[in-house]
Amino acid sequence: MSPTFLPWLALIFAGLFEVAWALALKASDGFSKPIPSITFGITATISMVLLAYAMKHLPAGTAYAIWTGIGAVGTVVLGIVWFGDPANLLRVASICLILAGIVGLKLA
Repeated sequence: MSPTFLPWLALIFAGLFEVAWALALKASDGFSKPIPSITFGITATISMVLLAYAMKHLPAGTAYAIWTGIGAVGTVVLGIVWFGDPANLLRVASICLILAGIVGLKLA
């Protein structure tokens, strides 16, 4: 595996852990439930550590935008699936625009 690939891999996992902490935060019910609250703390820490590593090697704006994009798309999609959040045409189109931005930043 190429060393230049590792920051991108770390960034992808940082984004996935962002999804995990966002969903754990929702499930914690305002930090009133211990297991989701602990899960939030662990996954948020892992996400930040991986993001920090990625930002050492990638442009800050690109890394941060991709991290938040992965987190936003993943959280919206899983919110629809697990929490019954609305899934209308405008929300789905907006998710597609975020994905296009993520791909564009990676290719730029």
